[in-house]
Amino acid sequence: MIRSPQAAPFGRFDESWPAVNRPELLAEPVAAALGQWVGAGPVESVLVVATDPEVADTAAFSAAYDVPLDVSANCVVIAAKRGQEVTYAACVALATTRVDVNSAVRRRLGARKASFAPMDTAVAETGMEYGGITPVGLPKDWPLLVDEAVASAPYVLVGSGRRRSKLILPGAFLGQLPNAEVAAGLAR
Repeated sequence: MIRSPQAAPFGRFDESWPAVNRPELLAEPVAAALGQWVGAGPVESVLVVATDPEVADTAAFSAAYDVPLDVSANCVVIAAKRGQEVTYAACVALATTRVDVNSAVRRRLGARKASFAPMDTAVAETGMEYGGITPVGLPKDWPLLVDEAVASAPYVLVGSGRRRSKLILPGAFLGQLPNAEVAAGLAR
């Protein structure tokens, strides 16, 4: 069921809708996670906007849709190693910053070594498209580290699991996701 569009809090989009009403714009794990939402705020506060997949990368997207970089958040998949064991996690930081993988992330995950996961691995493990990976709908056993600047933002733009759309949601919602930890100093 498609309900009437709502206005996005920023950017230049033709329309935006509550994401739960437009599952065809979302990757399956994202739609499933929103369908089971138990956070403090209403799931209808999570909006989705249809976009051009050719400009899904942050800088191009920001220019095409007039979205400030300080409300755009990137989700990166991390491979953390301790001995022979590799575990995966995700980090979310504003597009104006870089995730401190070698220090802050590695320490928080208790890993000997941490690095960005290879693209093929990130896509296979999340069930999402590269360039659209989002913290919503990640595997339930993954740690999710959210930079405090993201969590304190009134609204942020993140991926939808697909390159052809984006989510706009209150930053605080990301701290309510499974295994989420809001962290100071995660990004610089």
